[in-house]
Amino acid sequence: MPDKRTTGREGEDHAAAVLRKEGYRILDTNFRSPFGEIDIIAEDSGCLVFVEVKRRRGRGFGTSLEAIDARKKMHIIRSAQVYLKKNRCVDRPIRFDVVGIDGDTVRVIRHAFGEEKG
Repeated sequence: MPDKRTTGREGEDHAAAVLRKEGYRILDTNFRSPFGEIDIIAEDSGCLVFVEVKRRRGRGFGTSLEAIDARKKMHIIRSAQVYLKKNRCVDRPIRFDVVGIDGDTVRVIRHAFGEEKG
């Protein structure tokens, strides 16, 4: 059985492929900040998009989307702020999307949380 890191990496690779098909341009992956990691940073229709990927093989711990709690969202938002400052793009419109992978089902949730700028 694959470990959690392998499962996560496979999920992120699959999510990136799905996002590309939907027109996203992948800019960065696995961006690390003191607050945590952002799985995928992409561009979609002129918007900078911070994407959290959650993958579940089974239903034992709930759906993938249920795994993103308020604490996780806050860490992603703070990490996004670090990315924006580091890359001098604080004036760009941004949004937070989630890709949930449950077995063979993939769902892309645009504007999943946070407030959109711009």
